[in-house]
Parts: sequence; C-alpha cells; structure tokens
Amino acid sequence: MRRERALKVVLVSVGLVFSAGIYPVTESLWHQNQSMYTFDMMLSLYVALGIFLLMAARNPSANRSLIAFTAWSCFAHAAVMAVTAFSKGGYRGDLWGVAVLVIIGVALIVLAPAKLSGERVSAAVV
Repeated sequence: MRRERALKVVLVSVGLVFSAGIYPVTESLWHQNQSMYTFDMMLSLYVALGIFLLMAARNPSANRSLIAFTAWSCFAHAAVMAVTAFSKGGYRGDLWGVAVLVIIGVALIVLAPAKLSGERVSAAVV
C-alpha cells in the first residue's frame, strides 16, 4: 500500500511539473519568440504527458504502459542531454536536468505496479 501511495505522489508531482511547462510555451508563443519554437514543441509534449500522468495517478495499475513510457522517455531525454552537455562545453548546466530526469525515470520504474496474473497471457494465445 505504501508503494502505491508513493507512486501516486510521484505521478502527481511529475505530472504537475511537466504540466507547468504550459506557462513558458504560451509565453514564448505569445511573444512570438521564434528562437524558442523547437524548445516549445518539445515542451508541449511534456505538458501533454504531464496531464496524462495526473490522470494516471487515479489508477496507476491501469496505466502501466504510460508509466513505463514516461520512465524510458526520461532516460532517453537524459541520455541526449548528457551527450550534448559533454560534447558542447557550454551546456554543462544541462547535467542538472540529466540528474532530474534519471531520478524521475528510476522512481517510476521502481514504483511501477506489478503485472496482474491475468495480464501474463501470451500474445500467441490471444
């Protein structure tokens, strides 16, 4: 029960942080800051993901694939950020973002709900 409670807290926390990205996106679009459009596009995906994480917090076991997708996409984004930070000397500040994304990914993987016994049916049987 503690594990599910902790997962719900993580889902709501990460969902709120990701959803808060709506502010910089709308601010940038409002001021037509074209230099930020690529960042806005990426951040808009995180906003949508944040909203779905907030909805998934109601019933985490029914949203296992969304939780796994979030964790692995955090790992992928962290890997790209780490390579960028080390290959381009001026991006060392991105290492904080790498750490945060890895922590989010690990927390979601560790706290993810276990498969129910009914879900272990082989695809060949279905």
